[in-house]
Amino acid sequence: MNDNQSESVIAFELGPIRPPSESQSILLRLTRNCPWNKCAFCPVYKGQKFSTRSVDEVKSDIDSMVRLRDMILEKINEHGLDGKSDHSAIHAVKDLVSEIDADDGYIRQMAYWMYFGMKSLFLQDADSLTLKTDRVVEILRYVREKFPSIERVTSYSRAKTISKKTIDEMKALREAGLNRIHIGMESGSDRVLDLVCKGVTQLEQIDAGKKAMEAGFELSEYFMPGVGGAELMRENALESAKVLSAINPTFIRIRSVIPAPGTPLFEMYREGTWTYPSEEDKVKELRLFIENLHDITSSVKSDHIMNLLEDVEGVFPDDKKVMLQRIDRFLAMDLDDRESFIVGRRMGRFHGASDYEKNEEVDRIKREIKRTYQSLDQGVLEMLWNYI
Repeated sequence: MNDNQSESVIAFELGPIRPPSESQSILLRLTRNCPWNKCAFCPVYKGQKFSTRSVDEVKSDIDSMVRLRDMILEKINEHGLDGKSDHSAIHAVKDLVSEIDADDGYIRQMAYWMYFGMKSLFLQDADSLTLKTDRVVEILRYVREKFPSIERVTSYSRAKTISKKTIDEMKALREAGLNRIHIGMESGSDRVLDLVCKGVTQLEQIDAGKKAMEAGFELSEYFMPGVGGAELMRENALESAKVLSAINPTFIRIRSVIPAPGTPLFEMYREGTWTYPSEEDKVKELRLFIENLHDITSSVKSDHIMNLLEDVEGVFPDDKKVMLQRIDRFLAMDLDDRESFIVGRRMGRFHGASDYEKNEEVDRIKREIKRTYQSLDQGVLEMLWNYI
C-alpha cells in the first residue's frame, strides 16, 4: 500500500459491547475499557488497561464515518436509487467492499446504521462521562454537526462518576446532545455493593440518579436479581427498590446475575463464599423487588437473555399488577412444569409462562440434564455460560 492509499484507509475504533437497546446505533469510542474494572460479576474488561482518547482522535473517527457514509451514498446513486439511505444502503455494500480501502465490518456497520436512518449513536466504552465535561461537550457538538439526522445519543456511566459532576455539568452534556444514560446500579444495598466490589454507595446511587433526571436525561438503571447471592436476596430486592423509588428513572432494566467464568464472582461461587440462587429464587427476588417499587412512572424492561421471564415488562404504576401476575403464573406451576419451562426458556422455546406448553424435546433435554448434573440448576447454569 503506498502513502496515498494509506491516507485513504477508512477505520474507526470499536469497543466490545453496547446495550441491547442500542442495536440500531453506530458506535463511537471515547474511552477504552473501564476506569473501575473491579466489579466481581463483570467479565468484559478484565485484564485490560483503561485509557482515554483525545478529542482529535474521536473527531477523526467521526470524519471517517462521514466519508464512509458518503461513499455508500455515492454507490446508491450509481445504482440509480436517488440517494436513498435506507434499504438501498444494504444493496450497495457488495460493490463497495471491493472498491474502497475499508474493512468489510466497518462498511456493513455503516450500511446497517443507514438502513435504520442514522438516528442513534452510542458512546463507548464503560464510562464515557469519566472524560472532562468540556471534552465530551465538544465531541457531542461535532457529531451532531456531522450527522444532523441523529435523534438520540446514549452512554454508559458509573453512578460514582455522575455523583462527582455538578448539575450544571450534567445540564451542559444534555444541552450538547447527550439524551440517555445507562447506569449499572445492580444493587441498592450497601452490603451487596461492597460484596461485589461495585465501588459506590447507596447514597451515591441515589444522588447520581436524581442528578441525571433533574438534568433532563432519559435514565436507564440496571437491577441484578441474585447478585447478593442466596444469602442477601431479600436485602438486595428491598434496598434496590428503595433506591429506584427515590430516583424514578425512565427505565429499569433487569439483568439476572450469572457467575461468569473468569470473574471474581465465579471464584466466590467455586469457593462457596457466595451461593448462586436458583432460577426460581431469582424470580422470587424479582417479585419482591417489583412489589416494593412505589410512586414511580418507570418502564421495566427485561431485555436480556439471562432473564428467565422475558415478559415481565410494563410501565408503572398501571402495569405493576400485570407484571406481578406474570411472575405468579410461573411460581404457581407445579414443579415438573416449572423445571420444563426453565429448560425450554434456556433453549429459546419460551419467553414467559403464558406461552409454556408441554414439549417432548424439552422434557428429553431436562431428563438428560438431571442425569448429567447434580441438579437442574447446575445444568442450566452450564447452558447460560455458553451464552456469555
